[in-house]
This record gives sequence, structure tokens and C-alpha cells, in this order.
Amino acid sequence: MRDCYDTCSIISEFKDGQLTVKGNPEHPITAGFLCPKGALLPGWFHSRDRLEKPLIRTGERGSGQFREASWEEAIELVASRLRETIGEHGSESVLVYQYAGDRGVVNYAFPLRLFHYLNTAMLDYDICDRAGQEALKDVYGTAVGMDPEELRKQRLLVYWGINPFWTNLHGFMLAKRNNLEIWTVDVVRTETAKRSDRFFQIRPDTDVLFALGVAKVLIVENLYDRAFVRENVYGFEEFKNYVKTLSLDYVSRETGLGVEEIEEFARGYAEKRGVIHIGYGFQRSLAGGDAVRAIAVLPALVGHRFGFIYDMKTIDKSYAEGAFLRSGPVKRIPQVKLAEYIEKGEIRFLYVYNSNPLASLPNQNRLRRALKESDVFVVTHDIFLTDTALYSDVVLPANTFFERLDVADSYYHRYVALNEPVAGLCGKSNSEVTRLLAKALGIENPYLYESDEEVVRKILELNDLSWDELKEKGFVRVPEKPRKWETPSGKIELLSRRAVERGLSPFPEYRKFGGRYPLKLLTPTYRMTITSQYHNTYRVIDPNLYINPADAGERGIQEGDTVEVFNDYGSIKTVARLSDDVPKGAVLLYKAFWVSLLGWNANFLTTDETVDGYGRGSAYHSTWVEVRRA
Repeated sequence: MRDCYDTCSIISEFKDGQLTVKGNPEHPITAGFLCPKGALLPGWFHSRDRLEKPLIRTGERGSGQFREASWEEAIELVASRLRETIGEHGSESVLVYQYAGDRGVVNYAFPLRLFHYLNTAMLDYDICDRAGQEALKDVYGTAVGMDPEELRKQRLLVYWGINPFWTNLHGFMLAKRNNLEIWTVDVVRTETAKRSDRFFQIRPDTDVLFALGVAKVLIVENLYDRAFVRENVYGFEEFKNYVKTLSLDYVSRETGLGVEEIEEFARGYAEKRGVIHIGYGFQRSLAGGDAVRAIAVLPALVGHRFGFIYDMKTIDKSYAEGAFLRSGPVKRIPQVKLAEYIEKGEIRFLYVYNSNPLASLPNQNRLRRALKESDVFVVTHDIFLTDTALYSDVVLPANTFFERLDVADSYYHRYVALNEPVAGLCGKSNSEVTRLLAKALGIENPYLYESDEEVVRKILELNDLSWDELKEKGFVRVPEKPRKWETPSGKIELLSRRAVERGLSPFPEYRKFGGRYPLKLLTPTYRMTITSQYHNTYRVIDPNLYINPADAGERGIQEGDTVEVFNDYGSIKTVARLSDDVPKGAVLLYKAFWVSLLGWNANFLTTDETVDGYGRGSAYHSTWVEVRRA
């Protein structure tokens, strides 16, 4: 139920005051095991750091100075400030900031009903997979690719810009169980790359060029599926002429791969009709949208209707959110631009749940400064005293998914799971707090008081799923309906009319990006965290800077030296680790550790630029830095 790609089916038991967990052996994806993060969940659940009582700030933001309060006092304070803010500044000055810290449908969406009813500002969810979504829609009309259970019929799986041995372990093991050949394309020699049959290490931002080079070989050597392309692909001849002008020697020089490697990739990929699992990380860059568009062409050329894996959307969850309660238009505020809107005075009341923006958002110095210098009233509902909670005026204790009823779908597979409570220690669910706030505001609308079970049953009914079957089995598979390409032409579009309508090139373009500083900063997720989750409970992190020995030598940096990493956004100090796994010209810091525990995180350095042509997606990985001995 955490914001995890696999959405495991967990069997939980609470006995003699102690929680135990194990993987559900009946689940086709979970397959009876949990990743290390999942296996350690009892420690997270029983953590002494869990919030038990509401807190009201008494000192400066970030100081950690609070006093305990009753639920009645805290809810009344939040309601009165909410009422006051709307009265003085209008409903659009209120922003509910939430994300997928929890995959539970009710826990994720139900509080939005209250804010829709109040006609407040809402988030534009641009922080995660947006650029890739837009790019895939340009080609296929959807970002939903192949059902991973179909991998049993395949021969080759290409992991492109994803490290599933850390972030999609069940998917990785599913591929192994099905005896697929595994290739990895990445900038960093990850744990997945080390366990792959082939590894193609490319330079940062050259994904688009590598994919176009592969496409050229497929076309020039007649390795593509002519019948499939003739019947199902739009703009092939134009695309063919486009890639014909591309020199493989140029692709080789830019990507760092040999011409022979590019040709071998194309030939092997065509022979085995490979499936490509596209990662989220590299598309969070200024080059990311074009890169995903270029990669998305390759499955079509070898005759796959939807031969990629990216997102999975199985059920309509909109009833839980209740946008039908809104009586006015929606003002959408981009997640990445939160600091900017606070600075402009457009946000006067901020309600945060299921998220920790003071760890996960880019350009943290700007965000923290904006919060300290403004009079925005901040409420955070969380399990722990996070970095965001430390900057809040009111902190409300949340419970965990072990303590409430819900259902959860997955980014990765087609199963919906029932989440049943096994214990109750402390805190209240997001839906409970929503009902309390609605009551304190004097709102009588019945949709704000529906029980969790009522909402769950309604969602299942709207999606033609059985409550009784879900109760009996714990999970159900959502059948896949007949699919078509929802593009303007009704075909897979190599020449994207949708992209052209947004003012983009009809074909993905390779562009070189750079900054004032010489080293590109990569900030992937760490194996024992989900963005900022679990840092405070598992206490297993890696705060080191990984740098190529050649770059280190040029700067007089040796293994174990304390170094300063800096740019115009900020500066941090950490320990250097020399590694050939990181290419020359790039450095790596794992992302979003708790500032209150570590003193900094990588987002003190990351850019808050967005990729406007691809849905204003985030561009974390278009950050450049310099490193020197401290």
C-alpha cells in the first residue's frame, strides 16, 4: 500500500501486540516474497517516532517547537483558519498538496472531496512520470503498455533507464522466472545492469539518439516488421527519411557506444522482438520527453501493438475524489512550482497529506525560504514528524495502511488488492480527518461522510468488480478490455500529429543540454527508501557522492575525501566515492533523504525547471554541479 511500483500482496498478522508480514504466495506478481523494504514494515509500523497527538507550532518554522493539543482543538483551529482564509482571500488561495505516499484509493483521494466542495486550488501532478506519459500518448495515444504477465510469451526484456532490482524487484524476478534474456540501457552501471545479459552504457541525455540510431539500423537492414508497419503505423516513410540522414558514427561519438554495439542491439532486438520497460528517472529531464518518444518507436517497428511497459491504469477511481462536488472551475498549481506560488502570495493555506514536499521537491532552499518569509498557514497530516511537518503550523497524526480499510491498484500490474485493518495503534486516516473537518466547517453534504467501505464498494461497482470476490481472495485481476491506439490517425504515430499540435517537432529530436557547471547530477532513488519514506525508521541510507575516477583526479579528489557539491541552487558537503559505475561528466547522489536527520539532501541542488513541451514535467536530472574538496 506504499507508493511502490509493485503494489505487493501482503499477508499481515497482529498477535500478542506484534505485527508480522509475509508475501502472499497466491499472488502472480508478489509470488510469496517481499522486497527488503516490505519485509521491514513491522519496524516502521511499531516505530517509537510515530505521532500520537496533534501538535501546534509555538516556535519558528523548522525549529521543532510544538505543543501537544487535543484533536478537538487542532481540528477547530484548522477549520477556523480555513474558513478565515477563504473569506479573506478566496477559495483559490487554499491548496491541498498530496501525492501517492500511500496507494490506497480512499486514503489517496477521499480528502479531495472536501477541497473540491470548497472550490480550492488543486495540484497539477507533474513531478513524476508526466513527460513520459505525454511522449507515449504522442506515439500510442496512451502510456499504458503491455500487461507484465504477457512477458511469459516473450524472449527479451530491455530495461531502459530503470533499476528494477531495487525499484521493481518482483518484475525483475518475474522476468527471471520466465527465462527472458535481460538487457539494460542506462547511464549508470546499476545493480540491474550488473545482473543483465547485456549492458549498454550511454552518456547522459543521449537516449533519444541511441534509440534513433537503433531505428535506423532496423529500417536500413530491413529488420522491421513490414506487414505490421504497413497496416498499423502512421508516418513511417517520413520517419524513414528522417533517420536515414542520421550518421551512426555520430550516434557512436555522442552516446559513447561503438557502431557495432548499436547494430548488435538493433539486430538482437529485432530477432527477439523485445519488450522495453521504460523507467521514470531519465524522463525527468529536459531531454526526457523526446527520449521516450524515440524509444517508443522501437516496439512498433518490430511488430508489437503495445510493446512497452511504463504505467498501468486499471480502474476508474474518480468517484473517490468527488470532483462532481465542485461548483466552479479548477485552478491547477504545478507541484514543482509550489515555492513560486507561495512567493507570489497565491497560496495562503496549504494542507499536506500523503507527501513530504520539504524532502521531495527540487530547489529546497527556495521552498524553505518561501515558507519562512510568508504567512501561509500549513497543516500536515502524517505518520511522522517529517521535514514538512516541522515547517507546519498544525500537525495531525496519521495512521498506517495496517489500520484501515482500502483498496489499491498498481502502476505495474493488473491486480487490485483489498487492504483490511489488522490493528490500531494511533492516528487517524485521511478520510476520518476529512469528516472531522467537514463537520467543524458545518458542511452537511452526505458525500463528505460516506464510510470507507461505502466508497470502496461504489468504486468496485463502477468498475464491474465483485466485493465478495475481493473479500474472499484478497485481490482480483482487472480484465483487459480490447485496446486501440487513441491517436488522431488511429494508428501508432511515428510522425506525431499530437506533438505537432503542441508546437513540437513531428519526430523526436536530439538536443545537447548543459549548464554553468561541468558535471551532470543524477539523483536516483535508493534501494531502502521510496523517495523520502523509511529513512527515519530503517535508517539505512547512502549519502555519499559517486564520481568517476577521471573527474575526481582532475579535481584532486581521492576516495573518502570530504567534498562540497555546489551550484547556483545550493551547496552540500558529503564524502566522495570513486566509481567507474558512474560515467565521466556525471556524479550521483541518492535522492530525498530527510534533511532533519542528515542535514541536507540532493534536492538542495536540483532544478525546479519544467519541460513545458511535455506537460510541464519535472527536470530534476537536468541539474549541473561542480565538486571540490572541502
